[in-house]
Amino acid sequence: MKTHLQSLVAAALDALVTDGQLPADLPAVHLERTRDPSHGDFATNIAMMLAKPARKKPRDIAEAIVAALPASEQVAKVTIAGPGFINFHLSADAAFAIVPAILDAGEAFGRSRIGAGKRVQVEFVSANPTGPLHVGHGRGAAYGAVVADLLAAVGFDVHREYYVNDAGRQMDILATSVWLRYLELCGEELDFPANGYKGDYVWDIAATLHRENGEAMQRPAAEVFADLPADEGAPGGDKEAHIDGLIDRARSLLHPDQYRLVFDLALNYILDDIRDDLAHFGVVYDEWFSERSLTENGLVTLAIERLQKSGHTYEKDGAIWFRSSDFGDEKDRVLVRENGQSTYFASDIAYHMNKLERGFHRVIDIWGADHHGYVPRVKAALEALGDDPGKLDVLLVQFAVLYRGGEKMQMSTRSGEFVTLRQLRKEVGSDAARFFYVMRKCEQHLDFDLDLAREQSNDNPMYYIQYAHARVCSVFRQLKEKGFDFDQTAGLAALARLGEEHEQAILRRLSVYAETVENAALKHEPHQITHYLRDLANDFHTYYNAHQFIVEDSELRNARLCLIAAARQVFANALGLLGVSAPESM
Repeated sequence: MKTHLQSLVAAALDALVTDGQLPADLPAVHLERTRDPSHGDFATNIAMMLAKPARKKPRDIAEAIVAALPASEQVAKVTIAGPGFINFHLSADAAFAIVPAILDAGEAFGRSRIGAGKRVQVEFVSANPTGPLHVGHGRGAAYGAVVADLLAAVGFDVHREYYVNDAGRQMDILATSVWLRYLELCGEELDFPANGYKGDYVWDIAATLHRENGEAMQRPAAEVFADLPADEGAPGGDKEAHIDGLIDRARSLLHPDQYRLVFDLALNYILDDIRDDLAHFGVVYDEWFSERSLTENGLVTLAIERLQKSGHTYEKDGAIWFRSSDFGDEKDRVLVRENGQSTYFASDIAYHMNKLERGFHRVIDIWGADHHGYVPRVKAALEALGDDPGKLDVLLVQFAVLYRGGEKMQMSTRSGEFVTLRQLRKEVGSDAARFFYVMRKCEQHLDFDLDLAREQSNDNPMYYIQYAHARVCSVFRQLKEKGFDFDQTAGLAALARLGEEHEQAILRRLSVYAETVENAALKHEPHQITHYLRDLANDFHTYYNAHQFIVEDSELRNARLCLIAAARQVFANALGLLGVSAPESM
């Protein structure tokens, strides 16, 4: 409908330009839904935008535009408000047309092709595989999955990707932690490092290592800890130096292939757990991209060489630095340390270089809010490489804090004292977890109330919405129990009978669904869908409580059934975009 109205205004403007009443260089016509139904259905401020270039009063321009508008059966009247807003009031037929449109399109209603098949990569979660996903990761998973599904719904070709950090210091800490637990299983007595991974899952991996390899990798604890920097808590202790010393000791005491075996066992154990956890959460990826492959395939070296050839690097203190401050970063960044090892940042540059080389029109990274300082340096690197940093969008997701009984829950992976995503799903269900995670803008902090998520009442927004869908389904079950059949054709022919204010409210709400999906997709705002669903559920429950649907008057009965059937379809479609089920009974 918005497109139709825009074409009407464009035709009027063309006529006024031809008549010499307006200049030829015209701005785009923007129409917005009105918030107050008394002001019509759509409004445009085009007259005010034209006031300065046309050197006329906006209200005079508005009157000229309205006079030049082509006739349309879908427009009942056009009014001018305030300084020059043009308000369009749709005809009754136009308002009713949404019902057959929804029923004909079914599951496809709300989908569009505005993305025109452009390739978009969405990379999200990408948590280090050093432990199970916790509830903090869950928000990024839910948000990323819905953003990807929304983009696909409006016609983009979406590639969902998880970047596996299977290289670097954190993975070495995990591998060393597993080996130390393995030594304990072999009977060695040792003081576990303060900076090691302490979760029960580390014991599980160590037990697998021991079961499959016996004591082949056992080394005396005294030899393992000999002459290492003191750990935290000891005089002059340094937990970082201590764990780094243990990593080096593990590498030296184990054969390279043994260390790789421990490393890969830990990596694959946790990665398999993450895959399984996310799949049960309704999150499936097209690709799991290995950080390690960037080094093995020479991409990190290639990225550094490209930066060197373009003159954007220098050497200092034995290290290679990237001049990221030339591109707006707060300081320059190290690419290769003095020991010859490339940094995580160098891998990230290579990864983003690779993303753009794969031909994506846009690349969307969904990161935790604590990575906000990382954004300008990645964009700086892309610009220095000669790529377009404008193709990269970084969406920052604020922390989710879990509350149970009013108490804040711990989410520290290193200590092992955290609530996992799997535990959350078990406690409140995937539906509630998915819904609650996307109820707020991604940049807003989220307090996740477990008690509310479990509550089966109207205070729980997801329950309130699912109950609306189930109520519609119950009406159709009651219809059969009372011996009536649903005649959709007759109902569509009698839509003019839907004159009650509650019915008009639902019609208006249904008519904005497709626009809401497009806005939510293009702005990366899944919360728009949750807010829409709450409003539609409120409209429906109010209607349900005020009117009977299964009435003796067959025309009115079938018309009302068509209306609530359309609402049921939109409930199901919108919940589906959120990855939430639409139950038929509750």
